[in-house]
Amino acid sequence: MKKITQIAFAIVFALFLVSCKNTKQKIQEHVSNYNNSSSIKGSGITSTAAKAFLNDSRIEIRIETNLEENDANKLAYKESFPDLLKEMIKNNQISTELINEGVSFDVYFLAYNNVILAKQLVDKQELAVLEGTAEENKETAKL
Repeated sequence: MKKITQIAFAIVFALFLVSCKNTKQKIQEHVSNYNNSSSIKGSGITSTAAKAFLNDSRIEIRIETNLEENDANKLAYKESFPDLLKEMIKNNQISTELINEGVSFDVYFLAYNNVILAKQLVDKQELAVLEGTAEENKETAKL
């Protein structure tokens, strides 16, 4: 009986060690999942991809479009970019769990020639702003 208990404990302990992931492993898993399943809907979006920078605890997300680089597009997407980021957070394309572990997300919205139309660093501070804005919108909708 004692031997069975020891074996069971060893198996449970091994499973526990396997199930615990460090932040770098979570970053790699998030990037892999993003690249394998992510689809962002929107006008002109042609593709999106994530890239991990493990030593910097950072994930870069590039959203490529077929849009021209001009002032009108830059202005339009700079204004609508926070809504896109909120949607990405809601869909866990930007992970709040990773942000709370100190990971930051650099998100780029690119024209067809890879010129940046809009960009945003989403870290703990920006996440609070985005979530605060979401809360303010909910309060406004109640009125």
